[in-house]
Amino acid sequence: MKHLLSLVLIVLLATAFNEAVAQEKSKIVFNELEHDYGTFKESDGVQTTTFAFTNKGAVPLVLNSVRASCGCTSPKWTREPVAPGKSGEIQVSYNPRNRPGYFDKTVTVSSNAENANVVLHIKGTVAQREKSIAELYPRKLGELRVKTNHVSFAKMVQNEVKTNEMELVNDTDKPITVGFRTVPKHVTAKIEPEIIPAKGKGKLIVTYDAKLANTYGFASHRIYLSLDGSNDYKNSVGVSATLTEDFSQYTPDQLTNAAVATFSEKSYDFGDMKQGDKKEFTFNLTNNGKTDLIIRNVRASCGCTAVAPAKKVIAGGETAPIKVTFDSRGKRGRQSKSITVITNDPKTPTTTLRVSSNVIVPEG
Repeated sequence: MKHLLSLVLIVLLATAFNEAVAQEKSKIVFNELEHDYGTFKESDGVQTTTFAFTNKGAVPLVLNSVRASCGCTSPKWTREPVAPGKSGEIQVSYNPRNRPGYFDKTVTVSSNAENANVVLHIKGTVAQREKSIAELYPRKLGELRVKTNHVSFAKMVQNEVKTNEMELVNDTDKPITVGFRTVPKHVTAKIEPEIIPAKGKGKLIVTYDAKLANTYGFASHRIYLSLDGSNDYKNSVGVSATLTEDFSQYTPDQLTNAAVATFSEKSYDFGDMKQGDKKEFTFNLTNNGKTDLIIRNVRASCGCTAVAPAKKVIAGGETAPIKVTFDSRGKRGRQSKSITVITNDPKTPTTTLRVSSNVIVPEG
C-alpha cells in the first residue's frame, strides 16, 4: 500500500513539473502593431520604421520568420535569441517607386512565443509625382514624341468618313518642320502647325474615307512623315480600321431574302505532320438565302496558309468549296491558324475558320 501511494505521488509530482515547464514560454509584446507613414512623395524614396518588442516570457524568444505581404516591403529583424525581459526590433521598409496612391501592407512575425504569430501593419499614401515628357509620350518619331504611333478608327461602315488626331510633342530646343513622304490614297493627313516650335506641341490630323479604301475587314496602312526634310522610313504612323458593309438601310423584305452563309464546319485539325509538308482541307460554304451570297474578302492570319475560294458569288441554295493549304515549312510544335471570310450575309457578315496541326521536326 505504501509503495502504491509513493508511486502515485511521484506521478503527480512529475505531471505538475511538466506542466510548469510547459507553461514557461516566451511572450512577444510590441510597443505598437501599426505604423502610418502619412503622405509622402515618391521622390522621398524608401520609408523605414522600427517595431520594438520585449520578451515578457520566461524563456528566450526566437523569431523563426518575418514575412512581408508584398515585395515592396522589406523587413529586417533581430536574429539572435532575446532573453526574458530583453528587447529586440523589426525594421520595416516600404519602397514607393512606381507605386502612387494609398497602401496597407502586413508583416507576419512567427516565433516560439505563446502568441506564435503576430501581424504588423504599415500604411500610408504615396503622392502622385509629376510625370516627365518622356513618360507621358513614351514613343519617338525621329525627334518628336508621341503617346502612340498608331491611329485607330476601330469599326467603320463602307461609306463612312472619320477623323482622328494624334498629339506631337517637340521636346528639343529647336523647331521641327513636319511634312509627308507618302500617304495612302484613302487617307487625308495634315500637320498643325507644320513647324512645331521648340518645347511645343502640334497635331497630326488624319481623315479616313472607308469608301475609297475599297476593302472589307481589318485594314492597316502607314503614313510616312518627313521631319526637317528627312526621308527616314522609320518616321511612320500606323493607320487602321475594320471596315464592314452597311446593312442599316436594308428593308424588312431585303433582310428576309438576304444571303445566308452556312459553313459545313469551321475548324479542322491536320493532326501530326512532318516539318516542310503541306496539307489541304476544303471547307464547304452554302448559301441558304434567296439572293446571291458575295464573298467580299478572305484573309489568312499567316502567310503559311493559302486560301482559294472556288467562286466569289454563290447563288441561293448553292454550295462552293474554299480550299485551305497549310505549309509547315519553318514551323514546329502546335500550330493554329485562322481564316477570316467576309460576305454580304447581314446577320453573320464575318466568319472565322481555323486549321491546326502538330508539326514534328525530324531528328538529325
